[in-house]
Amino acid sequence: MTRVSPNTIMENSLRSTSGTIINRPFGSPRNFHHFDGLVFSPAQLSKPPASASEPINMKTTIGPNAKQPLVIDIPLMAGGMAYGIALSGKVKRAIAKATAATGTATNSGEGAYFPEERELAEHFILQYAPGNWSKSPEILSQADAIEIHAGQGASAASTSSIPPKDLPGDIQEIFHLSPGETLEIPPFEELKEPDGLKNMVDRLRAETNGVPIGVKMVAGGELEADLKIAIVAGVDFIAIDGGQAGTKGDAPIFEDDFGLPTIYALARAAKYLREKGVKSKISLLVGGGLNTPGECLKAIALGADAVFMGTALIWAMSHDQVTKSLPWDAPTSLVFYGKERAKKFDEEKASYYLENFIKSCNQEMEAAIHALGKHSIQEVNSQDLVALDELTSKITNVPLGYERNEDDIS
Repeated sequence: MTRVSPNTIMENSLRSTSGTIINRPFGSPRNFHHFDGLVFSPAQLSKPPASASEPINMKTTIGPNAKQPLVIDIPLMAGGMAYGIALSGKVKRAIAKATAATGTATNSGEGAYFPEERELAEHFILQYAPGNWSKSPEILSQADAIEIHAGQGASAASTSSIPPKDLPGDIQEIFHLSPGETLEIPPFEELKEPDGLKNMVDRLRAETNGVPIGVKMVAGGELEADLKIAIVAGVDFIAIDGGQAGTKGDAPIFEDDFGLPTIYALARAAKYLREKGVKSKISLLVGGGLNTPGECLKAIALGADAVFMGTALIWAMSHDQVTKSLPWDAPTSLVFYGKERAKKFDEEKASYYLENFIKSCNQEMEAAIHALGKHSIQEVNSQDLVALDELTSKITNVPLGYERNEDDIS
């Protein structure tokens, strides 16, 4: 145990016991290269900080060229977390209420359409997934944006399998399952065609009333080639999941060994969209391992228009409820659909704490923007950053902190 981590030993024990693919919730424990190698450069003498009494404009537009752009009050959103496949109805309602109270968007995830989520949410992004559910014109018309699910960080673009024991009750009918049938969610067959994404975007745009149509993808070595296809397809936004992204549970090999770290993916995507002259036309959303206001603001400074969070929201909303599951069940049993302990989940408390968490993160970001001498989230950019190490500097094209910038000295 001095040579191999306890986590690896435990997971190898699970493999030897089951003889099948094991599932790990919340993503990888791997120490991916992240945003720690960046710090903000404060305003003080050469440029003055903004007065704390001056308001900061945090409004963000997703899909500015869409007929009906999605405008949110803050650039922090809930990521795609699926009803049924992952989360319980209580958790989805709590997220919808908290995001509505803070003027931001929630995301359906690739699971079943949950009418109560739509009713409670102010801004609702519908994830258009490969399954044969939640695709009727009546459901599509409920969305404020459509996100085509091509891939995600913790699962790549692999086939997901949900055993029948995790889908008890009426939800089997929504997924068109027979009793005892496993739910299989393969990648989109249509996206394998040369013009598959473009045809899908055109069809969804025709079936909706001009809401932004985007695509969610995992970032790999062929990122620019994937981005080119998205640009040609005419998407209004691109949501990129870094390698640190979480999930209800998937094979550790996908979580540990597939996908670029978020900071790599973001820097490359923002650079490519700028080079192609579409950065101001196609919104760039990013998620994967974002847990703090500082990480979120750094992501925006590097070119993201908005960020989405998942695991951090789950823990924030349930932080005082985890003991309800212990010692006999994992904390995840409180939030996952179909688990016995999920009945003990306090939806109202969760919504209250999640609203507080989102507000707190936003206020910290506003305070940081004041300290940068700026008045809008749109003004924050990579020139507000310095890099602490050569690798981070090379990835992000942000100057090293120990090098003097002659252009800033008169």
